[in-house]
Amino acid sequence: MSALFPDYRPAWETDDHRLLREHARAFFAKEMTPNQEKWAAQKHVDRETWLRTGEAGLICLDVPEEYGGQGGDPGMEYLVTEELVYSGDTAFGMGVGSTITPHYVANYATEEQKRAWLPKMCSGEWISAIAMTEPGAGSDLKGVRTTARRDGDHYVINGSKTFISNGGSADFVVVAAKTDLDAGHKGMALFAVEADTPGFERGRVLEKMGRHGADTAELFFNDMRVPAANLLGGEEGQGFYQLMNQLPRERLAIAVDALAMAEAAVVETIAYTKERQAFGQPVLDFQNTRFELAHCKTQVMATRTFVDYCIQREIAGELDAVTASMAKMQATDMLDDVVDRCLQLFGGYGYMMEYPITQKFAAARVMRIYGGTNEIMKEVIGRAL
Repeated sequence: MSALFPDYRPAWETDDHRLLREHARAFFAKEMTPNQEKWAAQKHVDRETWLRTGEAGLICLDVPEEYGGQGGDPGMEYLVTEELVYSGDTAFGMGVGSTITPHYVANYATEEQKRAWLPKMCSGEWISAIAMTEPGAGSDLKGVRTTARRDGDHYVINGSKTFISNGGSADFVVVAAKTDLDAGHKGMALFAVEADTPGFERGRVLEKMGRHGADTAELFFNDMRVPAANLLGGEEGQGFYQLMNQLPRERLAIAVDALAMAEAAVVETIAYTKERQAFGQPVLDFQNTRFELAHCKTQVMATRTFVDYCIQREIAGELDAVTASMAKMQATDMLDDVVDRCLQLFGGYGYMMEYPITQKFAAARVMRIYGGTNEIMKEVIGRAL
């Protein structure tokens, strides 16, 4: 149930979804909301939080039960993402550690590997990450320069990655590397890497504009020997296509995150402007305030109907890359507009980091960048015209 639209029910949401939503909301209010300041100071979420979230059945919602998941549908994953955002969290790396990385294993690993790796991710014992971005290659995945050279029963991987969410804590990382630097996107492969592998090194946890409690780090691979069996899909040259197949899921997850953050910002701002007095009356009584919030509420609702349409398509296995790219672009552009307008209505308090609206403003800006910049989204959409 949406706080901004209490009577709205998306077509895909069943009674089971609603029960899960109530469970997630109560759990995150207890585990996430009180710890944001602590996590921001230490630049990572406590490992015990991952374990408790796994015990609560809130990680890997749509991974099959035989591998330790909850056996649900993608809608469960996305509604849990919404509730996480509603709790005020900007730190917990569930989007990467639950929604994204485990599905590379579920879709491309061998049966033996799935049974070995997925239960640890689903339980929260393992924190996972995906390492695509490099200092010289962001949205342009064809520009990856990390190399993987076959040497007998192993691949020797050399290179570096940056801006890796969960990178400082990850136990398991899916690494994009080139087995052939001259083959363009056809030379890319994905490798499953356990973080205790010799040659796997972590760099610094990066200072960011927002999301200070989120663990974002550099990774380095120095003659890192990975078993050849850890080549996901078992065939060289498939990495780019594997990434392209999974990116719609990632981009929809970003859209859901952005939508929920915008909605939470409007709810906070309505409450604040009802209480805050200026010139002897509540700030909400000024026409400009009402007009600004009317604009924001309308933008959120319009985006919500589109995102819910995409979730319904994803549940049916029909979400395509272009539609997911449109959802990601629309939701993140909308978020920046809405959270900026909301912050303005807080006046000077909107510039103070102790206020959740300020934390949202700082956290929102990256949404138009990661998962592929919105300029890349326009390219994806434009090429399909």
